[in-house]
Amino acid sequence: MLIDSNQIVSMTEANQNFSKVVRQAEEDGCVVIFKNNKPKFVLLDVDAMRIPLPDSDEKLEKVAKREISRAKWL
Repeated sequence: MLIDSNQIVSMTEANQNFSKVVRQAEEDGCVVIFKNNKPKFVLLDVDAMRIPLPDSDEKLEKVAKREISRAKWL
């Protein structure tokens, strides 16, 4: 997996400055959070994913499962 170095944030940074990390995800589309010098989590901006979200919670669960299975390559 190729990661832009500008999108890397440590777990400590994410924990202490979560609002800053969220703003970065809004600007860049996503942020990769490293734990013990390894990529562990990805914070995605839903708008950047360009996935239309359904109105009801039941449909949202189906869409989420589909998108998670589609993104298994991460």
